[in-house]
Amino acid sequence: MPLPAHNSDVVSTRDTSKKVAKNASKTPATGGFVLGKYREIIIAVALFLLFDLSVLILNFYTSFQIAEDAVGINLAGRQRMLSQRTAKALISVEAANLKGLPQGMALDELQAAVTLFDVSLKGFQRGATVPGGNGTPLRLNAAEGPKAANILEKTQDLWTPYQASLSPVLAGTASQTQLQVAVEYAKANNLKLLGLMNELTTTLEAVAAQRANTLRTVQTVGIALALLNFAFILFKFLGRLRASDDAIEAVTEENREILTSVREGLFLLTPDKRLGSQMSKATHGLLGTFGKPLVPGQDFFEVLGQMLTEKVGADARDYVDLLFSPHVKEQLVQGINPLTQVQARFKNRLGHDVTRHLSFAFNRVMDTSGAVPTVRHLLVTVQDISQTVDLQERLNSERQRSQKEFSMLLKAFETDPAMMRSFVNRSETLLLEVNDLLRSASHTSSEAQVLKVVDGAYRRIHTFKGDAASLGLDVLATLAHQFETELQKLKETGTATGDTLLALPLPLEDLLSKVGSLKALSAQKQALPAPLEDSSAAVTDTLNAQLCRLASDVAADCAKQVSIVVQTSSLLDLPSAKANLVRDIAIQLVRNAVVHGLEMPGARLANSKPAQGQLTVSLSRDDADKWQLRVRDDGAGLNAEHIRRKLIDLGWYTPLQLESLSDKQVVTHIFKPGFSTASIASPHAGRGVGLDVVHHAVQALGARLLVSSMSSQHTEFRIFFTA
Repeated sequence: MPLPAHNSDVVSTRDTSKKVAKNASKTPATGGFVLGKYREIIIAVALFLLFDLSVLILNFYTSFQIAEDAVGINLAGRQRMLSQRTAKALISVEAANLKGLPQGMALDELQAAVTLFDVSLKGFQRGATVPGGNGTPLRLNAAEGPKAANILEKTQDLWTPYQASLSPVLAGTASQTQLQVAVEYAKANNLKLLGLMNELTTTLEAVAAQRANTLRTVQTVGIALALLNFAFILFKFLGRLRASDDAIEAVTEENREILTSVREGLFLLTPDKRLGSQMSKATHGLLGTFGKPLVPGQDFFEVLGQMLTEKVGADARDYVDLLFSPHVKEQLVQGINPLTQVQARFKNRLGHDVTRHLSFAFNRVMDTSGAVPTVRHLLVTVQDISQTVDLQERLNSERQRSQKEFSMLLKAFETDPAMMRSFVNRSETLLLEVNDLLRSASHTSSEAQVLKVVDGAYRRIHTFKGDAASLGLDVLATLAHQFETELQKLKETGTATGDTLLALPLPLEDLLSKVGSLKALSAQKQALPAPLEDSSAAVTDTLNAQLCRLASDVAADCAKQVSIVVQTSSLLDLPSAKANLVRDIAIQLVRNAVVHGLEMPGARLANSKPAQGQLTVSLSRDDADKWQLRVRDDGAGLNAEHIRRKLIDLGWYTPLQLESLSDKQVVTHIFKPGFSTASIASPHAGRGVGLDVVHHAVQALGARLLVSSMSSQHTEFRIFFTA
């Protein structure tokens, strides 16, 4: 920037201002004359402030009323729900009575609904303190207007006999006839009550809307008056002020043009570390908080304290002290500027945190008029380098992504060609099946059909993710996990429709593209001379190594320790389709064993176990060509009570329903889609897909699955099948 080179100009400008001020002081003037000269401006400014203050006060009052209206609207909406809740609870009491079942829970629900409806109704009629949605007391004002009063009167006419018929029921002394009378009254008048509460809600909303319109009108009028007043000040007195201060204006105009046009923040810092009177327009946007402009004379480090850490602020204060010491060479300390690049935290007008990256530069403004030069000011330049830093971060991110993809290609090149071809072919098949599944759902598909499609896509993507992770292809595993996240969002938010699924095949293109790159690499590698080794043994060794690597990687991510023994030498004797299914099952069970089975090292040591968990995977067959896949861990075992609690948390069962299920029946739910005992979702667990994949693979294999477990000892999965 050219400005720091013109320090002498800044000094001469100040000297010129002094001369003009000195000449102006010689003009005869009294305090009354000055007051008379600016009387109209003072009055106009006072009116401007009065308009603003009036609008603010009215805004506050009307906003308070609107807030009270919002409480009434919310509680009126609750009345609608309570009318339905009362009728439902009453019918439940009748049903329990007819079946001879206990009525306690239904009566409690009925009592709560009736009490809350009655209290709220009285509040709408006369005003009262009523329980809020979370049980906290709320002040409910009486509903205003004849229409609301008429609605409440009709409601009371219906509610009084309704409440009377409910009294013996709530007391627990109602005969069958009295209970039937109450139920019949509820059936006959429930819709009427619901309609009246709907009318009450609509009426209250209309009152609130009218107040909002009034508020907008007042704001518009107030702003218009303020703007007119401001225009009056601007156009009537600007000429007079400019004429009386023409000498000073001629000097400051150039500074104003510069400070308005520059994109950097520019201001002078005084020796007592306060902001000077002249600042560039950009300074307010860069350093102002909550959108408020800076104030001349404001403490510079007070401004910095709102956006920087205490350590950086202290270092900056020490650096500025050095610059104000004339004996310190400016060039020698430029390199230790702690504010060359800082991350600043701001609050925007909505109170949200905003982060920027700023760069501060300091240059001395020297006074050489005396015998010893002194530092009069520091010229501070502030630049927003957020885009530069963001671009650098994106470049670094892109570089890391490229490095990961390159690393993936290297791993793929090092992988056995047959294993890589098998992975590529299986991956293409799985991804294309996912694509076909998602596109099969039309806009007319029911929710059940769409969720079935999502579950099917989930299983295939999870299988693909496990395959990629076992080969160490982390880029593909990460992309697959991100795709699973999108599917999970659709399931959790209940927005899964045929139309929303149409957008999901787009991320598959990236996966298919990367799999295509691996396919091309595999084809090129296939053209190279084959190594002089037994390919069957190599494939088997590669599979064993993949399962070992998968277990080690998952254990490292979970902060666990594992020792795994894998024996799958007979896998190549199986047909290709069944070998792939066995491989899928092994991958999912190994991941499941490490994540859910093995305990943390500290917990294992506390239970007199070695810190390193033991995991065994074996595939064998007998003389009758009967096959067995066995995956065993020495972890905590399956906890039926833990599974029961999880089923209740998921809302799949009630405690009463679970009482009729044995522990064995409860444990089988671990294979249900969406069931997981993990507290949070991670790339390795938490979404209830892994064992669902195992379940479907076992079915496709035509196999029989046995699970055995002993608390704190082991869990073992055995799959029996024929070739």
